[in-house]
Amino acid sequence: MIDAADIREWRTHAVVDSGGRKIGSLEAVYVDTRTDEPAVATVLTGMPTRRRLVFVPLTGAVVGPGYVRVDYPKSIVKDAPSMGTDDVLPAEDEQEVFSHYDLAYQPGPSGERQLARR
Repeated sequence: MIDAADIREWRTHAVVDSGGRKIGSLEAVYVDTRTDEPAVATVLTGMPTRRRLVFVPLTGAVVGPGYVRVDYPKSIVKDAPSMGTDDVLPAEDEQEVFSHYDLAYQPGPSGERQLARR
């Protein structure tokens, strides 16, 4: 398990896929609102003039010196839902992130968001 306080220290460090290929740089961590555990990270990808943030689950992630290794191949992550570098994830788009990775989406009992940015 990755502690939310620890993973924030890795902001701007490399995010690599399960095969060690660099995906981008860690931008932010989103926690599951029910458990307050890290659930998803945004990764800064693209060329300097066309940057975007892609979402990748932190399930199975490993933190090492200067990197966070996620449990998904780069090809899957690069096609994940994304947003602009100054945008926020709208509540209605959360389910798309989970669907892309074939993960269950479980909003709160009254429709509350499942993810909160740390």
